[in-house]
Amino acid sequence: MKATLKSLRETKANPAVSIFVKTHREHPANDKDPIALKNQLKIVEERLTNEYDKRTATTILDNIHAKTDELNHNYNLDTLAIFASADDVQIIRMPLDTPERVVISDRFATRDLVRDMASAVHYYTVVLTRDSARLIEAANDRVVTELTKDSDSQNNMENIPFPIENNSLYKTGDAGSDRSADKENSYLKEFFNQVDKSVQELWGDHKMPLVIVGDARNISYYNEVCDRPDNIIATVSNLTELEEGSAQHIIDGVQEAVEGYRTSLHEAALGEIDKARGANMLSTDLQDVYRAAFQGAGETLYVRRGYIQPAKVDEKAQTLTMSDDPAADGVTDDAVGLIIEHVIHNGGKAVFMPKEMMGEDQPIALVTRY
Repeated sequence: MKATLKSLRETKANPAVSIFVKTHREHPANDKDPIALKNQLKIVEERLTNEYDKRTATTILDNIHAKTDELNHNYNLDTLAIFASADDVQIIRMPLDTPERVVISDRFATRDLVRDMASAVHYYTVVLTRDSARLIEAANDRVVTELTKDSDSQNNMENIPFPIENNSLYKTGDAGSDRSADKENSYLKEFFNQVDKSVQELWGDHKMPLVIVGDARNISYYNEVCDRPDNIIATVSNLTELEEGSAQHIIDGVQEAVEGYRTSLHEAALGEIDKARGANMLSTDLQDVYRAAFQGAGETLYVRRGYIQPAKVDEKAQTLTMSDDPAADGVTDDAVGLIIEHVIHNGGKAVFMPKEMMGEDQPIALVTRY
């Protein structure tokens, strides 16, 4: 999704149409989603017809309908985002809430999405039992997807796609001389090694941290065979219904561990800010932060959660002037969101800090590369 948002941000089109529809994950709530989509598309049709020539309006509307008329709403998450131009249409199902709206401009409206994505802890949860392994992708406390044999991300995998069954010849309860505890442990480690190879192959595409769920023994064995144990941010050994429980049940059960990881990131961030200040590689003035971010000098941006600042931005002069009126002519209502976009676009990252750690006197800080 980050790559898609980056591509959308770089796109200029006249017009660039951005549509955001609130959707639902489960039946019967998602029965309302086609109507919600239809209502937003009606707004798009009215605006395009009134603001652009007939050929342009018809081309874009036809493109949108070609992608949305047969859309399967059973796969919806929390927001359906549609980005359309005369040349292309992209549809993204997102695990976050955004206001329903239609934005028509010369660029796609990705700023809020980039902010929301940057503020999320995005991770894989590996669910281990003696007999099987599941892999669930999540953002904060919401499931993005549980990987199945039909998941696009597992197409053409070299290793075994999820879910993975333990099909080894030996299982506890089989007759014969191999029913020793040592033999079972050996087979379990072999199985978890196979699981980890699949995890690492998928990790190579997305670089997401791992939460490991299982009983204490299985977690310990997985740690032994894991190729990249440093990627494990938390382990949870007290959940039930690991095989039959819903993906959301699993993700609900790891939230305390995920929050502990988030807290550790915040504590480490304060140390990084102090270190950068001592090395004279820290900017806290909004104008300086904007210029450094625009020029690609931003390594890590730290932002107080909820901090929004309207400003007039002159991209050519690389200047930013704060404003008290977000609705005034020439004022960008969220200059902080613009800075976040620049930092991430140029290969940096954004970390959102709780208000008790970054107060009113220092709501933003940028660690620079030089």
